[in-house]
Amino acid sequence: MIPSLRIIRIFFIILCLVGGWLIAYAVPDWDDYHLLGMFIGGGIGVLVVLIDIMLKGFSLRGLSALTFGLFMGWACAHLLATSPFFDFPMDDQDEATLLLVQNLYLIRLALYVILMYLGAVIALRGKDEFHLVIPYVRFVPHGVAVPLVVVDTSALIDGRLAGICESGFMGYGLVIPRFVIEELQRIADSKDPERQLRGRKGIETLNRLREMEHLDLRINESSVSQREKVDAKLIFLAQSLKAKLLTTDYNLAQIAEFHNVDWLNLNALMKAMNPELIVGDTLNIKLTKAGKDAGQAVGYLPDGSMVVVANATGEIGQSVDVAVDSVIPSAGGKMIFAHKTRGD
Repeated sequence: MIPSLRIIRIFFIILCLVGGWLIAYAVPDWDDYHLLGMFIGGGIGVLVVLIDIMLKGFSLRGLSALTFGLFMGWACAHLLATSPFFDFPMDDQDEATLLLVQNLYLIRLALYVILMYLGAVIALRGKDEFHLVIPYVRFVPHGVAVPLVVVDTSALIDGRLAGICESGFMGYGLVIPRFVIEELQRIADSKDPERQLRGRKGIETLNRLREMEHLDLRINESSVSQREKVDAKLIFLAQSLKAKLLTTDYNLAQIAEFHNVDWLNLNALMKAMNPELIVGDTLNIKLTKAGKDAGQAVGYLPDGSMVVVANATGEIGQSVDVAVDSVIPSAGGKMIFAHKTRGD
């Protein structure tokens, strides 16, 4: 609970206690019931606070749906209650008829209660599809049950998130905490050129995300007092928002899993997006080093799979077109053997 809200509630209950005492003091015959007045006032205050707690998370959309449901229930009950079935003449009625009329009043009351209750329940169950149009105001379900994902620093520095969002395949609302942005700024201001480059890349990714109008991007204003608590704060924020955690930090992902927080792995996503290679497929790959056997050169696919190219040591450091000869599964992914295509 927010501390200021707790203080307001306590202050409200104290006001109710004082109000009950003052009312008992003002009534001449209640001079001996000051404590009873305070008890009644305090009880009313506690009841109101309990109602406030029960209504936690009750949205404007829910209130609109509830009002509409109550009105429709009342309208249906009023139509039935004023129908000829409930219309009896009041003159020259015997005792049995008077008893029936009295019972009909109770039936009318029950009719109003039942239909208004059913109207409210049905409207609340369908509140996510509820549309209420008022001049210049429209309540639409655009923010209903949107799954959220909390983005950490490593996912922004990685950079691939922007491309995924641009493609329109990101079906989550992205929550970027303020302390993550501050950490990116600290990394970008580092004196270490490598860290500085990583920080600037993360800020560039963040700016690209902000420019996407179709993306549900939310800046969370949470902050942390100590840098070593950033990981704990990320997990706590994901738990509070009932969101998933988007990270490329394996250690953070394991901690999140320990706390029953689901996490999204960009590396696993990119690996799943890679097409399945078969013999004869062609690739363009940059060769980075020599292989174990004579004449072999090695390159890597974006998912980390090793490509061994025969008779290509003279092409190390260059990008070449190769044709797949075989694909062998390995513990680290796949090992692909290939040869240079003609013309290289």
